Amino acid sequence: MRIISGLYKSRKIIAPKNLPVRPTTDMAKESLFNIINNLYYFDDISVIDLFAGTGNISYEFASRGTEDITCVDQDFGCIKFINKTAEEFDMPIQTIKSDVFKFLESTSLQANLIFADPPYDFTVEQFTKIPDLIFKNNLLLEGGILIVEHSKHTDLSNVNNYAYSKSYGGNMFSFFEIE
Repeated sequence: MRIISGLYKSRKIIAPKNLPVRPTTDMAKESLFNIINNLYYFDDISVIDLFAGTGNISYEFASRGTEDITCVDQDFGCIKFINKTAEEFDMPIQTIKSDVFKFLESTSLQANLIFADPPYDFTVEQFTKIPDLIFKNNLLLEGGILIVEHSKHTDLSNVNNYAYSKSYGGNMFSFFEIE
């Protein structure tokens, strides 16, 4: 994986092969960040990265100037790798080792942007639980968005607070906003 833009542009990050992850492709990530770039100034926002995996999305935010980034993942190896990489690059990334659903049920942490990249084999009910908990617990700041990455075979358009989706190859990003 590589960082697309910002301070660490073109830097490659090699994750251990034994992590249970499916990193967002560079093409999909670049397209996603073009959308986000038109919505926010990166240095003015806070980000929560759910199912953070390798930290791929968080590194991109940090490279572009975001200084308030929290990664949540339940895998110890993923958290360890994110901490190591963030330290090497001096990135302002905090990590929380937790089941994402338990985290969403108990946290009072709020952000301008919440990104979730759960396993593609989640059921629609599991995907639906993510925005349900985020909006029920008021985890988005005013004007904030939730972006859920999923397979193009999963349709989230009937989920509460759904705004729109963008498709890039086999990847789909669904955007959710406060109504």
